[in-house]
Amino acid sequence: MGFDTKQLFFDNRDHELIRIVNAVYDEDNSLGYTEKLFYPFFHPFGIKELAESKGLRIATSVVHLLESLDRGDEEYRLQALRGLKDEILNTAEGSLPKNTARVLLQIMKELVRARGDYFQQLKLAHDFRTAASGKPRLIRNQLKAHHLLEMPEEWNQLTFDDHVHDANTKGRKSPTHLIMDAWIKGIRRLRVIYYHYIEPRFAAELIEAAEIMNIDLRIGIEFAARFRDRYVTFIWVSRGLPDAQSFLCFLAEPHVIEFMEQGKEVLKYQERHILKILGAFNRDQRERLCREFQIELAPLDPVEFLQFVAPGQASILHLGEYIHCQAILAMKKRIKELSRGYATAEPKEKQEIKALVQAMDRLSTRDILARYLNPEYYSDIPDPWSVHHSQDLPDRFKLSFSELLEKLSHLHHSFRITLNLGNLKAEDVLELLYYSNGQITRLETFNLKNHAAGPTDQIPAINELQQAINEASLLKLKRVVRQIIGQMKSRNYPDEAERTDKLVSILHDIYTFRNMYRTTPLRSRMGSDSTGRAFQAHGMGLGIIDTLPLQARREISRKACTRLVIPFNMRACFRETSVPVNSSNGLVSTLFHWLKGIPGLERLGTKKKKDWLLEEHSARMVTPGNIVTLGGIQTEISNGLSLDTSATKEKAPLEGSWENLNSRLKNSLKVLIGFVPAFACFALTKDWWFLAYFGAFIWFGITGFRNILQSVLGGGGINRSHLLRWNDYVSWDRMTDSLLFTGFSVPLLDYLVKTLLLDTALGINVANNPSALYAIMALANGIYLSTHNAFRGLPRGAIMGNFFRSILSIPIAIVFSSMTGGILLALGVPGIDGILQKWAAVISKAASDLVAGLIEGTADRFHNVALRSRDYKRKFTELFDSYSRLELLFPDTCELTILEEPEKLFNSMNSEVRDLITVVIINSLDMLYFWMYQPRARITAREMVARLTPEEKRIFILSQKILEQEQHISRLFVDGILGRNFSKPLSFYLTGYQEYLAAMEKLA
Repeated sequence: MGFDTKQLFFDNRDHELIRIVNAVYDEDNSLGYTEKLFYPFFHPFGIKELAESKGLRIATSVVHLLESLDRGDEEYRLQALRGLKDEILNTAEGSLPKNTARVLLQIMKELVRARGDYFQQLKLAHDFRTAASGKPRLIRNQLKAHHLLEMPEEWNQLTFDDHVHDANTKGRKSPTHLIMDAWIKGIRRLRVIYYHYIEPRFAAELIEAAEIMNIDLRIGIEFAARFRDRYVTFIWVSRGLPDAQSFLCFLAEPHVIEFMEQGKEVLKYQERHILKILGAFNRDQRERLCREFQIELAPLDPVEFLQFVAPGQASILHLGEYIHCQAILAMKKRIKELSRGYATAEPKEKQEIKALVQAMDRLSTRDILARYLNPEYYSDIPDPWSVHHSQDLPDRFKLSFSELLEKLSHLHHSFRITLNLGNLKAEDVLELLYYSNGQITRLETFNLKNHAAGPTDQIPAINELQQAINEASLLKLKRVVRQIIGQMKSRNYPDEAERTDKLVSILHDIYTFRNMYRTTPLRSRMGSDSTGRAFQAHGMGLGIIDTLPLQARREISRKACTRLVIPFNMRACFRETSVPVNSSNGLVSTLFHWLKGIPGLERLGTKKKKDWLLEEHSARMVTPGNIVTLGGIQTEISNGLSLDTSATKEKAPLEGSWENLNSRLKNSLKVLIGFVPAFACFALTKDWWFLAYFGAFIWFGITGFRNILQSVLGGGGINRSHLLRWNDYVSWDRMTDSLLFTGFSVPLLDYLVKTLLLDTALGINVANNPSALYAIMALANGIYLSTHNAFRGLPRGAIMGNFFRSILSIPIAIVFSSMTGGILLALGVPGIDGILQKWAAVISKAASDLVAGLIEGTADRFHNVALRSRDYKRKFTELFDSYSRLELLFPDTCELTILEEPEKLFNSMNSEVRDLITVVIINSLDMLYFWMYQPRARITAREMVARLTPEEKRIFILSQKILEQEQHISRLFVDGILGRNFSKPLSFYLTGYQEYLAAMEKLA
């Protein structure tokens, strides 16, 4: 039997993750508790870790987001988004936690969608597991691989998209999915556009999803109104409706319901138009499509088309995509027929078959729209966007621009109007601005779809008008208006006389026009008009380049970068705010107050908040601009069609790259690669056999001990729970990285620096100048550490810290050398200086790693304490909030006594009481899990409980004592509060709660 090289690549855990993801589909292995009220109260680091793996929880949440578009599934999607935020965003590791979370979400999305292509899933599963480590260099590589720009960890970038669509109009993504994708892209401000009407449940889902991901959301409704010989479109956005409840109340007002019903009529009118196009396609263009691609395509069914569109609003884009989907199905059937006869075909016929299959593979929705749905082919069907007087024309389409604005002004007292500039000239915009009496306060100066579709020659003149209005200079505004009048006369409009009269009247009333925008600038809006569909266009999101990290700016400046730098510049000003940090210690507060009086120490004891201010009215059309698309462009279209596609999938080659190596093999190779130069250096340069053959092992042993010391010190391994072993705290992957790089430091420190530079060239050794010897070696080691830390992409703090820790090791190295010399002298060993000279590099290394172990272990300790503090703070907040609500439900009961008799709460007739006591139990179970399993949980719990007031401490102790109710809590597990796999958490609870409660009694 030969060795299977496939064993060298990927891990068993990669295959297990794929099994977990696919099981969500194949076995309907959903998490029961994700559908319950209590899911948000389970902590991602809490007891649910024992019930289901993190991979399954993430996969289930992603499936809910990507696959569910059914009515009534909004709450499931929102719960899934909350779960994803908990599982990924709040638990990401490394120095780039937010970027790590973005990468993990993107990889899991692709892993779910790659179902059916096992090899692709395998690569993605391996990427997911390795990216979970949060290593900066790896995360940056994954960001590039998935076409994402790095975002600042402060999350203060100026990124936005003022025009996107979800699945409820003409987009592909549900509202929750859209918000998740916006966060992955790094977008912080989003405006989702609906046409003529919005259903309340869509608005509620959008607002709640945006609140979960902390995205500044605006919901806009796009209307169309008559203006001269065509319709102009503009977007209405309400203001002063901060949450879902207030927005729903607004939509429930009678006059708003009546107005929205009129919008439904417009949508039905447009739907009838699309169905007419569908019928005409069946009659005229379907046969041409079949003839050109040699396929059989049955006439399209209008009912099936509308089912395909649901829950969206039928559009020509939907029709093009539906035709494309049906054509691809027919092409797959035709390709099977072609594949059977390909082997026996003549050479010329083979070439024709190949060309046909390639054309099938390259066919896109855009091609369908251009070649088979071109308006020229359907001239007999009235265009709903041209002004006409048909009998079935909705009342809304009969309104002029001013009339519709008047109606909109009665919907809500606060709103903003954004004028779309797609089919407007500067003279149109000038007239609309003036006769709107300043109600138009935004211009969509850049629309990515319009920019890609064709020339936008009118934008510079409109932008010049906008600048003149915002500068409030009467002379400049007069000059620009006169220019517009002159340009308008050269266009030969049929109604030129009327247009001229109106524009001249504006010129004569220029003072009033200027004052319309004197207090409210005419701002710019820029959007992608993205639908989330696979067009050869840039996707959702725009960003101000100046506010992005250095790595992102470098990526944008690369010649091979497919992102578009749009020709607009918007001024962004950096702002740093010092926020005072109040200390509970009066002595510390007094000391800080005194020290702040010293010049240069004014900001002592403050926390810096860094952000950017965007001047939206400063948009100027210049080249190059400072705004970039966050998404790249798909340069090639492929439908995955080829001759014998099934064989191609089966024979997918194993990608033998370093990234896909089996983790154990990769870690072993790292150690071996580092060990070879270390062993070679000692073996070739030392004449004492022990140091020659065992020096490398000693060197690696020092590094290994330092990593163990750091991990145990940081995780609290000395005072750990009896359920954990000391090596549970050790990151073996981090240790192998350390061993890899430490191996190359042997020839650097021992041979190049100590022997060649110091001893041979400068004559410095242990005998004549030990201080200089150890100082220079420490300096060289610090430079080496900082260099490879920078190569690995570690943060600047870690790079500088590793440089200075080598400096701190100098006195320790001198002490170690003196102690070793003293011991050898006491033992009567001759040639002490020679021995110390041979061991100088090892002594310097030991001193440096001792300092590193203490410093980095302490840093890990503070990091773990900070994490546990965050976890406990959330649990305490939920606990006290639940208890407060319980108190309100029992107004006649004495304070702080409600939890003394939990049986009454369990058996209460009030369902809210039963739910609240269940939340208290969940928080107590999570705290039990923290105490037993999470690093530094015990010391954090002691410190936080000590800071509680006597009343809070009593509530806390009583809430923990509720764990004594074995029968009720066991029933909760069996009933599925943690899903189907409840045996492990139930066993953990039953065996551990008594020890935990004894510890809590001591805390009290």
